[in-house]
Amino acid sequence: MNKIYALFPLLFFAFALNAQDEDKKDYTNALKIVEVWLDAQKDFDYLPGISAVAVNDQEVIWEGAFGEANIAKEVSMDPSTICSICSISKLFTSIAVMKLYEEGKLSLDAEIQDILPWFDLKQKYEGSGPITIRSILTHSSGLPREANASYWSAPDYEFPEAEDFEEGLAELETLYPSSTYFQYSNLGLALLGKVIEEISGQDYDAYVKGNILVPLGLEDTRTFLPKELYGNKMAIGYGALKRDGNRDIINFFEANAITPAAGFSSNVLDLAKFASWQFRLLNEDAGYEVLKSSTLKYMQNVQWVDPDFDTMWGLGFSVYKGPDGSKWVGHGGSCPGYRTVVSLNPKSKMAYSVMINAGGESPEKYVRGIHSILSKVKPNLDKNSEVSLDDYVGYFNPQPWSSELYVGKWDDKLVLLYLPSSSPGSALTFLKHIKGDEFRRVREDGELGESILFLRDNDGKVSKMKRNNNFYSKLSK
Repeated sequence: MNKIYALFPLLFFAFALNAQDEDKKDYTNALKIVEVWLDAQKDFDYLPGISAVAVNDQEVIWEGAFGEANIAKEVSMDPSTICSICSISKLFTSIAVMKLYEEGKLSLDAEIQDILPWFDLKQKYEGSGPITIRSILTHSSGLPREANASYWSAPDYEFPEAEDFEEGLAELETLYPSSTYFQYSNLGLALLGKVIEEISGQDYDAYVKGNILVPLGLEDTRTFLPKELYGNKMAIGYGALKRDGNRDIINFFEANAITPAAGFSSNVLDLAKFASWQFRLLNEDAGYEVLKSSTLKYMQNVQWVDPDFDTMWGLGFSVYKGPDGSKWVGHGGSCPGYRTVVSLNPKSKMAYSVMINAGGESPEKYVRGIHSILSKVKPNLDKNSEVSLDDYVGYFNPQPWSSELYVGKWDDKLVLLYLPSSSPGSALTFLKHIKGDEFRRVREDGELGESILFLRDNDGKVSKMKRNNNFYSKLSK
């Protein structure tokens, strides 16, 4: 009898594991669609290169890259390829500020001029509240967007050195009264870099590296752009698309005094680690890892809402509502020649990072696309089919109505995706096998729609699709 009781916890544990396995989603087929979609969008959007990663809590469930990091030398883009992450730098600066706050060395309501005695930017509004650390973190301080220098101007992107940055403040004035409107400010976060140096007694780069980057194992994340890797492991940046379909090569630059706001470099694999760290820290039983769990949660709560109730910001983090109504947090980056983003859903513990070595296109577009495809995956679905679905997989010709049509597998069904697509998740069409080479479209309500027939050539290989009495020739697998 004692043996039976001893076995019961083991049996219960095994049952719990099996139930957990049953609930776990299999993203295999969906990730193939992600690859097909991104590969197509790279060409149709005329991107030199794009890298991306998808994270589920502590696991990288997919990583990939398409195109080239250096067109002239035919260096392929890779998930490990380094890019400027520009304004994502602000998250690391914000974490450094909050670390000093946790240690009792810095008050979020401290006024900037009390910490930086050389701060002499003119307060234009007599009735304004103070410019505090908190208001700078939420971009509600009223400070102008940029420092007194034209560092975003082509072709040389001349970012100010520390002395010029500080001296230039006297020629600036506030744009709004503090705590009135959201005004994104690179100047503000650059000033917080000076606050970190003043309070910690360390150089900004050394403080961030020693207290954040090294503890989190972010070996390919730097507070600068590594010039010795430029054109090889670090992607060359290209400008926005021109009318002739070409993009100019962007000159190499360093952010100098604007580094805390826009100077970092990284890759999607390191930002995946960065996302997983946040998921660990957001657990209810989480302890201390760089920050306290409660501090990160505080940072990711809405701290500022603009009067239009549309723009929301945490302490350093952008906070926004996703298509399903759930909270997302993260940050984007846009520097000459690079567009990047890291986005996290704290509830589902799904996160994404996308890097593009070109201007113009929004990386958020690709995050939304990847997520819209993966969100279609359901647990506990029958993945066995009575027919070999591999026979039908490949690209078909839908010209002149669309550029391409891809047919892929999705559990026990086929899935159609017309390319390119700005919203691939909603563009997916599922087909259920009926008999032989006949399938029927699955409606959103689960009922079956029209019939789709695949035709074979003399060798028995699928060569055409017949849909609505129209034929689409198979191009390739």
